[in-house]
Amino acid sequence: MFGGQSFGFFDTDMADFVEGADENEVFQAMEALVYNLNSMHSRAGAQVPFSSLNLGLDTSENGRKVTRNLLKAYGNGLGRGENPIFPNVIFRVKRGVNLDPGDPNYDLFQQAIGVAAKRLNPTFSFMDTTFNRDYDGQVAYMGCRTRVISNRHGEEITTGRGNLSFTTINLPRLAIKAERNIDKFYQMLDDMMDLVAEQLMHRYHVQANLRVRDLPFLMGQGLYMGSDKLKKDDRIEPAIKNGTLTVGFIGLAETLTALVGKHHGESEESQKLGEEIIAHMRKRVDEYADKYDLNFSLIATPAEGLSGRFIRIDRREYGIIPGVTDKAYYTNSFHVPVGYPISAFDKMRLEGPYHKYTNGGHISYVEFESSPVHNLQAVEDVLRHMLACDCGYCGINFPIDYCEDCGYTGIIDTDYCPVCEKKLTQIRHRVNCCAE
Repeated sequence: MFGGQSFGFFDTDMADFVEGADENEVFQAMEALVYNLNSMHSRAGAQVPFSSLNLGLDTSENGRKVTRNLLKAYGNGLGRGENPIFPNVIFRVKRGVNLDPGDPNYDLFQQAIGVAAKRLNPTFSFMDTTFNRDYDGQVAYMGCRTRVISNRHGEEITTGRGNLSFTTINLPRLAIKAERNIDKFYQMLDDMMDLVAEQLMHRYHVQANLRVRDLPFLMGQGLYMGSDKLKKDDRIEPAIKNGTLTVGFIGLAETLTALVGKHHGESEESQKLGEEIIAHMRKRVDEYADKYDLNFSLIATPAEGLSGRFIRIDRREYGIIPGVTDKAYYTNSFHVPVGYPISAFDKMRLEGPYHKYTNGGHISYVEFESSPVHNLQAVEDVLRHMLACDCGYCGINFPIDYCEDCGYTGIIDTDYCPVCEKKLTQIRHRVNCCAE
């Protein structure tokens, strides 16, 4: 992807490379891949590359072998069993391929569920939703929810494309300023979206004026769609017009509380208003796509850092507002607040409708109190319900244990670390960063 993140297919990209390799050789290769992606400091600031692998649909012998051993390597963890950070593994679920008993890759779906119950990954994308099914399983997601598929200028595929840039709108601030006047809120939202579209276009023109020689790997090696037809002194616009420009949003729950006194988990009327707001944003984004003839999209922003920054700014400006600024962070995108008592099935029923509007990316999570490694049927039941609610991309969350002596991360069922065998005096817990 343009901008330092990468995602793509694993099924077809890797299967051809294992011809003639036995099971152990493929496992060793997959183990090396996982290790390298957790230790290769190639991003700015010496960070490991943000990588995502989409798999699950290749039914060939080689493809199944690759998928099976990648899941096995990820499930085993790193050197001392630590939880891998990368790659983000996205298991693509599709009827007739892996969803039901008798499907050729149903065993891989079961394996993916078992690994997720231990490692938080894979997450799961659903190819049969109302907005994904027209692409015949070709939709790939980036680990923190980015989705790139429709294209005004070329083939509607994910490979060779990416999100050029996105800007997030602070919805709660607009709601606070509207003072419960919904018409005023919509007017400010329209004004803000117009400003964001102009900002995205300004950045697009800056990017478009770069030359192929400025991006010798991405463009010079022909990795970006259309870049193989360009010469080193050509502008890159003919290639990057295949990318996406994305408007994001954060804090729908706090927005609804500020506007009508309750968030969408508390009130069906709030849920109705929430859908109307996000549908309105999608309509405006589609208008920008027509106006500028570029791939504008709407994303449910992965705003783990921004969620805290925005609320601190708003609390200084507007004070403590119950249910809005009286917390440590705004709720991520359209999620029901994580601390609100609600069943997993009701949570997905409420969040599912927003996925179809956010064509630039989305994700929903279900929180388990502990690892469901001994209750995999519960995980499968939740995933099937997510699909029934028209969710495009989902994951599960639960606490992960951490030994402060040796650094082991994983599930610790006893008072002793399974690696260094020291008695644990403290165990720190964390959950997946995209949960809120």
